Amino acid sequence: MTAPLLEAVGVRKTFPGVVALDGVTLRVGRGEVLAIVGENGAGKSTLMKIVAGVYQPDAGEITFDGRPVTFAGPAAAMAAGISLIHQELNLAENLSVLDNLFLGREPAVGGWVRLLTRAATIPPGKALLARVGLPDDLLHARVADLAPGQKQLVEIARALGLDAKLLIMDEPTSSLTQKETDRLYEVIAGLRAAGVSVLYISHRLAEVRRIADRAVVLRDGRNAGELARADVTHDNLVRMMVGRDLKQFFRHSHGKPAGDPVLTLTDVRYAGGPPHPASLTVRAGEVVGMAGLVGAGRTELSEAVFGLRRITAGVVAVRGRPVTVRRPADAIAAGVFLVPEDRRLNGLVLEAGVGFNLSLPNLDRLNTAGWVNTRAETELVAVTIGRLRVKTPDAAQPVGLLSGGNQQKVVFGKWLARGPQVLILDEPTRGVDVGAKAEIYALIDELAGRGVGVWMITSDMEELLGVSDRVVVMHEGRIAGELARGQLGEEAVMKLATGGGGA
Repeated sequence: MTAPLLEAVGVRKTFPGVVALDGVTLRVGRGEVLAIVGENGAGKSTLMKIVAGVYQPDAGEITFDGRPVTFAGPAAAMAAGISLIHQELNLAENLSVLDNLFLGREPAVGGWVRLLTRAATIPPGKALLARVGLPDDLLHARVADLAPGQKQLVEIARALGLDAKLLIMDEPTSSLTQKETDRLYEVIAGLRAAGVSVLYISHRLAEVRRIADRAVVLRDGRNAGELARADVTHDNLVRMMVGRDLKQFFRHSHGKPAGDPVLTLTDVRYAGGPPHPASLTVRAGEVVGMAGLVGAGRTELSEAVFGLRRITAGVVAVRGRPVTVRRPADAIAAGVFLVPEDRRLNGLVLEAGVGFNLSLPNLDRLNTAGWVNTRAETELVAVTIGRLRVKTPDAAQPVGLLSGGNQQKVVFGKWLARGPQVLILDEPTRGVDVGAKAEIYALIDELAGRGVGVWMITSDMEELLGVSDRVVVMHEGRIAGELARGQLGEEAVMKLATGGGGA
C-alpha cells in the first residue's frame, strides 16, 4: 500500500493486570473500508481509542495524513480529521436531535455561542439526517424518545457532520434493523467514493464480507493476520480469530431427550400487547428457539413472563403448577430467570464490581442472621468466575470495563447459583465475539443436559438453526407456527416470520 492515510506501528498499551495491545501494526488506505475483527478482549476497541485520541499508547508510532501524530485527546484527533462512533452511544438524551448533531460546534461570533440563531443549523441538520435515512420531523425530537436504532443513526449523522477523513465505527449495526443496516451500507459506500476511509469493527462476519475491502484480525492484543477482499470468508475469519470452526460448538451433545414441561403458557395476554393470546411450552432439557422479525413481540412476551409487563389473561405454569407473576421477584421465586436483550441497561450494575453483580440477586441465600456471609459470598463469586471463565483482573473490577462477552457471562452467572428451572435468553450472543459465543453455546448445552428448559430468542439465523431443538416463530404479536428439528431451515423460518404460513 502506498501513502496510507493512517499507519500505526508497534502499538502497545497496558492496563493494570492486562496487556491490551502488544506491538500491533495497522495501515489504512485512503478511501478504504478496513474491517478490524477479533474476539472480545482482542484489543480492537483499545486500538481504535488510541487512534481517536481517547487513550495514549505506551509505545509505538502513529502517522496520519503523512505526518507523525500524538493526540492529547479526542478533540485533537477530531481536529485532525478522525471521528470515532463508540459502540456505546454518546448522546445527550435530554437534548433534541438537532442539538446533538451540532453539540460542541454551535455557530459562534466573537467567541460567544449564538443561542438565538439555531435556525442556521436546521438546513445542514436535515441534510445529515437524510444521509442516514432519517426523516426531517425527527430533527426537533428529544433523543430520549427515539428508538435504539434511530439513536445509532443520529450518532452516525453527527460524525458525518465533522467532515472526517477517517471514520471509526465500533459495532455500528448492533441496534439497527435490517432496513437501517442497509442504509448504513449505502452511507459507507458513499464515504468510500468520496475518499473517506472507514475503520469498521463488527462481530457480524457477514457484514465484514459484504462491505470490507480488507480485514485485519487481532488475537490477544496482537496481529493474527489479514485477509484481502477475495479471502474474506466466514471460515477464514473464524479460523484466524480463534483457530477453530464455530459450528463444532453448536449443541446437541448431551444426548438426552426432552422431559416434562417446565414452562407452559396458556392463552397469555399482557398489558399493551396484541389482542390475540400466546401459548407456548418449554420442556426440561430442550432449547426452544424463538424467531421473528423486529417488532414481532418476542421480547415483550418474555418480559411479561418475567413480570416486567402485567399479564391480563391466561395461565403461566412452572412444572405444571400455575404461578402468579406480578413482578420479577415472583418469576425468580418460581425458578424463571431472564438474560435480557440489553445487558448494560437491564442486566448489570456497570459501576459495581464483578463480585457485586454476581452476588446481588443471591443475597437471600448468602444471608446469615441479617448479615451477608462474606465467606460464602467470596466462594460463590470465585466458583462462578472460574466456572464461566470470566476474564477479569479480580472480583472488584467494575463490570462495565469488561468486554461484551465477559459481561454476558456475568449476567448468566448471577442466575446459575439459584438453580434455574427455566432460563429465558433474549439475544444471548448479541455484541459477543465468536469465541465467547462458543462458550455460551457450551453453557446452554450443559444447562439443557441438567434438565433446565431454555427459551432462546435470537435474530441470528445460524444460531437459531444450530442451537435450537425446536423453533417457535412469531409474526405481528402472534405465534405463527412451530418447526421441529427436522423441519428447520431458513426458508421455513422466514415464511412463518413474514406471515406466509402456519397457524
